[in-house]
Amino acid sequence: MAFWTYILLCADGRYYTGHTDNLEYRIGQHQSGAIEGFTSSRLPVRLMWSHDFITRLEALDAEMRIKKWSRAKKEALIRGDWSEVSHFAKPPHERSPVSARDTPLSVRIERSRDAPRSGVTPMGVSTSLDTNGNYRLPDADERGEE
Repeated sequence: MAFWTYILLCADGRYYTGHTDNLEYRIGQHQSGAIEGFTSSRLPVRLMWSHDFITRLEALDAEMRIKKWSRAKKEALIRGDWSEVSHFAKPPHERSPVSARDTPLSVRIERSRDAPRSGVTPMGVSTSLDTNGNYRLPDADERGEE
């Protein structure tokens, strides 16, 4: 059995992070407003990112960590931009001053929409319907961590 951590984009532009053992069903619950709370008053919601884990504890741990992240760091995760995730993991006074992150997100999204789709899932989304098996979190070496 797989467990999932996921990020939804709500109609008001806010992100919601959760975890589940049945991603399709849980997204349906959010979409229908069946889950009272944060998302039910911000419909519709759209799945932006998800990742599967072997245990519920791992999925819950990822959810708790991501919930504490800044919007910019969550958006870097959604894009699969590990250098940006790493950048936003540092305290502001330790961050390097110049990079693609200085380009407004809306400009980067527009540019990415112009890129050819060629089978690439938009916004780094991985869902249970995405059966190609190519999406995974990179390990520390791939992210440039030691």
